[in-house]
Formats: sequence, C-alpha cells, structure tokens
Amino acid sequence: MIDIEQKTPIEINNGIANRLKMIRKRYKISQKELSIRSGVSFGSIKRFEQTGEISLLSLSKIAIALELEDELEKLFSEVPFMSIEEVINEQS
Repeated sequence: MIDIEQKTPIEINNGIANRLKMIRKRYKISQKELSIRSGVSFGSIKRFEQTGEISLLSLSKIAIALELEDELEKLFSEVPFMSIEEVINEQS
C-alpha cells in the first residue's frame, strides 16, 4: 500500500537542511564560519542548505560544530514497535 502523505527522501533532506540553516542563523553563524568550525567545505554547506544533499560524515561534523551531536545521536533511537512480532524478534 502506498502512503500518499509519505515524504520523499528529497523532502526529508530539505527539511533537515532548512532546520539546520535556521539554527545556524539563530546562532548568528555564517556559512563560511560554519565551514571553518566544522571542517566541511563552504561549497558543501552551501549545497546542503540549497538542496539537502550532504554526506553523513559532513552532517555529523556540522552537528558537532553547532553543538547538536546529541540530536543526531538520538536518530532512530526511539522507534516504536509496530507489532508483537517485532518485540519477539528483538529479544531473539
């Protein structure tokens, strides 16, 4: 069954990029300064904010530079079980 409300990977990535861009601006950090702090190239940061495209390693570096590594580490940590079978499988 297809969920018509399900977001595409591009939509998800753009949402993440937009949230990080808002945080960067809230902290009053330029793209150039974030590049220096994170070790991610200026071009990669600019592309990420425009397209949502970035490597996981670079995303981690940006999260650390913005002191958001805890948020990234929580990713997928609280996924609810969808069935009793999943609970049983995890215990196996």
